[in-house]
Amino acid sequence: MAAARDQYQELARQLSAIGAVKRGLGRVLPHECPAGAAAVLTLLERHGEMRMSRLAELLAIDMSVTSRHVAHVAERGWIDRSPDPSDKRSRILRLTPAGRDKLAEIAERYTHALAHYLGDWSDDEVEELNHLLGRLRASFDVCRPAASTPAPDVT
Repeated sequence: MAAARDQYQELARQLSAIGAVKRGLGRVLPHECPAGAAAVLTLLERHGEMRMSRLAELLAIDMSVTSRHVAHVAERGWIDRSPDPSDKRSRILRLTPAGRDKLAEIAERYTHALAHYLGDWSDDEVEELNHLLGRLRASFDVCRPAASTPAPDVT
């Protein structure tokens, strides 16, 4: 049975407030690694080497913003940009060992922050939140290109 309309309205309010949680987690990132840079590193670790166009698609942002994020992480030696053998105009992005080290640092900081903020939660509650957030993400299929799936008409 589907949830009642007022439950969806409350969910919308709660999801809007998640911005504060994301900002709080963003404050634990190393100062030289803002959220956009961390997202680039995370996606390269998760999906492996890729072209910048694919990265932009996964980030669901335009190429100019993606290019700035890529330049930031490349300047710090966290990724390598090499010519694409199949198209010399394109570059293949790869995570470097320094990038993996930075990701390990970020993961440790996130884990520490979440353990602090959720310290009074039971293991079962944290597990339930993980499960429900996973289902929510799957419902939206968040790694699909933004243009491929229009939002449903709510009128």
